[in-house]
Amino acid sequence: QVQFVESGGGLVQPGGSLRLSCAVSESIFSFYAMAWYRRVPGKQRELVATMTSGGSSNYADSVKGRFTISRDKAKNTVFLRMNSLKPADTAVYYCNIAPSRSDYWGQGTQVTVSA
Repeated sequence: QVQFVESGGGLVQPGGSLRLSCAVSESIFSFYAMAWYRRVPGKQRELVATMTSGGSSNYADSVKGRFTISRDKAKNTVFLRMNSLKPADTAVYYCNIAPSRSDYWGQGTQVTVSA
């Protein structure tokens, strides 16, 4: 069973930055695309960023220009660099493939943006 383990979340002030990491238990190039999602309690999970195996990336309009998805092939790890964070970015962040698979969800990592 493939495992996705997210880390790097925390409490940050508005305007601050964080880098999230997602360690995957098998080669990330086994999948067509990797992705970061986030969920706020009471709302549906939102797709934040994707990166294909070919290196093409896409972002939700709400994070475009502020977030950057990247990867480390040797470490089977996907990253999400988040700059200029806003309170609206507060959520639990998850990585998965795109489209997501229900059996690939990990525990996620909490990001809280607050003064």
